[in-house]
Amino acid sequence: MSQPLVIFTPSGKRGRIPRGTSILQAARHLGCDLDSVCGGRGICSRCQVTPSFGEFPKHGISSTEMSLSPWNETEERYHRLRGLEPGRRLGCQAQIIDDVVVDVPACSQLHQQVVRKSLDERTLVMDPAVRLHYVEVPEPDMHHPNGDLERLLIALKEEWKVEELDVDLPILRALPKTLHDGRGSLTVAIHQDHRDLQNRLIGLWPGYFDEGLYGLAIDLGSTTIAAHICCLTSGKVVTSSGIMNPQIRFGEDLMSRVSYAMMNKGGSAQMTQTVIEALDELFLSLAKAAYIRPDQICELVVVCNPIMHHLLLGLDPSPLGVAPFALASAQSMTVSAREIGLTSLAASSCVYLLPSIAGHVGADCASVILSEQPHKSNKRTLIVDVGTNAEIVFGDKSRVLACSSPTGPAFEGAQISSGQRAAPGAIERVRIDNRSKTARFKVIGCDLWSDMDGFADTTKVTGICGSGIIEAIAEMRLAGLVDKSGLIGSPQQTGCDHIVPDGRVFSYRLYESRGPGEANIDVTQSDIRAVQLAKSALYAGARLLMDEYGTDSVERIVLAGAFGSHISPLHAMVLGMIPDCPLEQVISAGNAAGSGARMALCSMAARREIEALVPSIEKIETAVEPKFQEHFVNANALPHAIDGFPELTKR
Repeated sequence: MSQPLVIFTPSGKRGRIPRGTSILQAARHLGCDLDSVCGGRGICSRCQVTPSFGEFPKHGISSTEMSLSPWNETEERYHRLRGLEPGRRLGCQAQIIDDVVVDVPACSQLHQQVVRKSLDERTLVMDPAVRLHYVEVPEPDMHHPNGDLERLLIALKEEWKVEELDVDLPILRALPKTLHDGRGSLTVAIHQDHRDLQNRLIGLWPGYFDEGLYGLAIDLGSTTIAAHICCLTSGKVVTSSGIMNPQIRFGEDLMSRVSYAMMNKGGSAQMTQTVIEALDELFLSLAKAAYIRPDQICELVVVCNPIMHHLLLGLDPSPLGVAPFALASAQSMTVSAREIGLTSLAASSCVYLLPSIAGHVGADCASVILSEQPHKSNKRTLIVDVGTNAEIVFGDKSRVLACSSPTGPAFEGAQISSGQRAAPGAIERVRIDNRSKTARFKVIGCDLWSDMDGFADTTKVTGICGSGIIEAIAEMRLAGLVDKSGLIGSPQQTGCDHIVPDGRVFSYRLYESRGPGEANIDVTQSDIRAVQLAKSALYAGARLLMDEYGTDSVERIVLAGAFGSHISPLHAMVLGMIPDCPLEQVISAGNAAGSGARMALCSMAARREIEALVPSIEKIETAVEPKFQEHFVNANALPHAIDGFPELTKR
């Protein structure tokens, strides 16, 4: 009782915390989703909270202003430069001294992110691993003392030519009652392994069941989780949804999570439990939205990077943090939902995971290859799945190469002064007039551009997301505000009134605050440097694959992933994120990893195809390639120090 009690609303998370703990640390300890992208340094403002003061009989505490430490120098400086709404504190700076109630506003909640990972519903040849069979089972006969299971097996063999069948104990327990309720008839769901064609009984319904079977295609990313319910008869996507990956509170990037597992006893198990609980919650909400029962979801196909793969299965991810980046297993596998701890679905529901390509190139990359089919293309194709860790594929029908490149979280708004993840109010599109040097922009959740009538009255601007910062810097380069090295010019050099002093360097004022609750949004020199580092890693990875292939040119580029789908190809090329290529040959593929998961869900042939292909994919490990650093340094320039961009120059 000597430790103060902290209660977070609206989540209801509560607990006793050592005196002097910051609100951000308390939130992470108690599992409350409070955002932070700067590592608690008081510069990102994503951890803003509103402490509530007064008597709280419901909670049995009295919360006063003395419950928190006074404003410190970091908060004073932030308020002076960017402004804090009345009553707001920075969660990373305010320390808990006594019992307190803390409200986490919507803008600071991780789950407010817009998860934009829709699938393209291409036509598929249906060949699912799970099928329904209706059977009428003979009555028991004392002269032929077969059990319920044996009589079911005889009926399945006679009516459906099903020769052998594995049955789990939970299914056997349910069989007698199901047979009784169906008066001797029942519908069974049988899962057939695509490799050895072994059959497993995974579902039972009394009588004739015609309500349909469904599966889940899941893209389990390090930042977001996207799931799609698909009909296993037609392949149609019934409904989709996405959530933030709650493991973010243990680390923004994958290596941070590996470090957490290595430095905290039980840290790996803690992260596994966190993601399993999030998946259960997501699945239940999806089933409710689709008006189906959870027991109708009989199979899940999951694609993810190697570290997420290990954390999902409860495997130690520590070996993936150091060379030689050894996987516990790289092959595809099928396990039951019960084995990995999922409780929202039937215990015998199957979970299929695609094979991983290498220690840092996972099943998500294999799924992108399955979706985009570079191994069948006549054109040299570069596929970039942009995220915190970029998966890069290059090749054609002659050979396919793959690597992973550590781009970091800058493309998702982290490490950016006014950055945030994609959420309503975030700037996502930017255009700068070449003459006036004035910017206009669009924000998520509003169809109007900022210079249109009605924008100011209806829209609150909260920050800038990844696609917005890419376009802003590219537009600054096109408008002559930034030179090839990435340096922002002075007002005198650029002739721009929107250039403002920022210490020894300059920033570009993208948006002027309109009053309380809003802050100026600037593109700073540090922002440009963060993007340069991220894009350099991306370009260097692509160049390594091109070097290995033996070419200096790309004939086709595919931008995949939620972020890749919202990047303007022109602006990406202006920055040098991708190599030079005819712009009409740069396309967005949407959630290619999710599309590949849907293909594997609906087709056993697709599973066999990717399993046969993965061993032939040539893996390049960027972490140990000497030329990576050379390519990285050259790629720091906008667009590049030495590589030509003739196609871009035409535009």
